Amino acid sequence: MPKYNISEKKQKNAYYRTQVNPTLMDDLKAKILDIVLIRQKYKDKRYSARQLALDLGTNTRYVSAVINVKFHMNYTSFINRFRIDEAMTLLVDKRYLSCTMEEISDMVGFSNRQSFYASFYKITNMTPLQYQKTHLMEIEQRKEAKNK
Repeated sequence: MPKYNISEKKQKNAYYRTQVNPTLMDDLKAKILDIVLIRQKYKDKRYSARQLALDLGTNTRYVSAVINVKFHMNYTSFINRFRIDEAMTLLVDKRYLSCTMEEISDMVGFSNRQSFYASFYKITNMTPLQYQKTHLMEIEQRKEAKNK
């Protein structure tokens, strides 16, 4: 039995996804990456698919279609992927070792610890603390091997 109650979502074939112009879809994909990743909107706890659609000058159906087709996930999974990637970096960065998991969670945009842990486990198959301990140990082992 998994530690967290995470179930796989079934892929739905929504008709509207096939109706979005491929050129528009590619354009929206680039703009979504610019807003979410480059401008780091994934760190904003209140940033929603609706706000992203407003920023893009489109509707949430188009945003949803692009994320589903181009990234093969829903909006929440898409945003959480960037948050977890950032968290994995912070967890092994010496400058943040004194931070609590709640502080790391907050820095990357999660509203609560439970969402952070569930998303982290879903993506890495380990808890944030397990990830931190494992990777810090690997870093130390590489340093020791390099010094020999």
